[in-house]
Amino acid sequence: MSEMHFDEQVDITDVVCPVTFVKAKVALEEMDEGQVLAVKMNDGEPVQNVPRSIKEEGHQILKLNTNDDGTYTLFVKKVGE
Repeated sequence: MSEMHFDEQVDITDVVCPVTFVKAKVALEEMDEGQVLAVKMNDGEPVQNVPRSIKEEGHQILKLNTNDDGTYTLFVKKVGE
């Protein structure tokens, strides 16, 4: 499997919803349009809610990878405001 290129990453495995989305949103706000953010998250609510919320904000979901440790990595491309 080829690795996804990303510009920034944020680990939200240590927080619970809705803080998971907030941390991902703040990270995206600090990035430039077109950059890619890698968001590491736990299974369950984060995987169900964070991608949906980010998409509702207008950003592009590129890929959701399953990691070997029971977590997931979501790749998001920032779309300009």
